[in-house]
Amino acid sequence: MVVVKTVLRIILGAFMLYAGIGHLSFLKEEFYAQVPQWITSDRGLMDVIVIVSGIVEITLGLLMIIGRKFKLKTGLLLALFFILIFPGNINQYVNSISAFGLDTDQKRLIRLFFQPVLILWALWTTGGLTFILNRNKE
Repeated sequence: MVVVKTVLRIILGAFMLYAGIGHLSFLKEEFYAQVPQWITSDRGLMDVIVIVSGIVEITLGLLMIIGRKFKLKTGLLLALFFILIFPGNINQYVNSISAFGLDTDQKRLIRLFFQPVLILWALWTTGGLTFILNRNKE
């Protein structure tokens, strides 16, 4: 089971690294769709949000891949990050914004249900889920 968790942790880290690099380059325009309109519609501020979130994703991705020493903290932070960016996914759905191939309300709605999977993936592969469950027993 340890090998499976390690492989899945590295895959998630690679996904985060890819997404983070995308924030800073080839997917930057797509990520504007994730910035909730209630936060800002100012293109300059949106750019800052996309860039900063990309840097966070790169950092968390690298830590998921190479940071065995910090994997529990990294998993908890990544799960928190996924929670914090969820309003962006809701924004994309509510406002029918097409990005990342999500060009129908049905596809955008399905994407919303994938966020809890990402949260659990981050927690399970880093020991965060066990930490949370055991902490609540005390």
